[in-house]
Amino acid sequence: MKKFTQTILVATVFLMTLQSCNAQKVVLNREVETTSDGKMLLGTQKKYQLLQSPYSDWYVKEHDEYAIDQKAVAELKKEKLSSYAITVVLGTWCEDSHREVPRLMKILETVNFPDQKLTLIAVNRKRESPGGEESVYNIQKVPTIIVQKYGKEIGRIIESPSTGYLERDLLEILKKDNAAITDLFK
Repeated sequence: MKKFTQTILVATVFLMTLQSCNAQKVVLNREVETTSDGKMLLGTQKKYQLLQSPYSDWYVKEHDEYAIDQKAVAELKKEKLSSYAITVVLGTWCEDSHREVPRLMKILETVNFPDQKLTLIAVNRKRESPGGEESVYNIQKVPTIIVQKYGKEIGRIIESPSTGYLERDLLEILKKDNAAITDLFK
């Protein structure tokens, strides 16, 4: 019986090893260079990648100069933005992404949004990434900022905020979600 148990254990470890070898690796911070657009990021990215050259040329200036609506940020904290997940699909070649993504990062830093709840996906001009990470989001324009709760999309901001301020648009999304939840209990 002991030998049988050992054989089962060895077989299980072997199968788990094979399975982990076949698992797809997620490539982070992929960068390519094109003749028309120069360097661009593609696929899943970490926030610090935007602080590298040449992206830092537009990122740092927009991040540092953006004047946050403090009242809206206080409301975002009250509405518990950090309990949501945010996915940002951006193009490092796109002027709208150059403007909105650094602003969003500044807002998220101000509300102490957890980095592990933020997903950045960089796409090419066809709005595609090498691993197809963006395909589940039906991206038409970039940047697209998607707010999710429990894996379900509750709202998105496409290209630029309708109110003129990302923090106000985010607040509208959260308030609609919280109102919907309140309606469920009426």
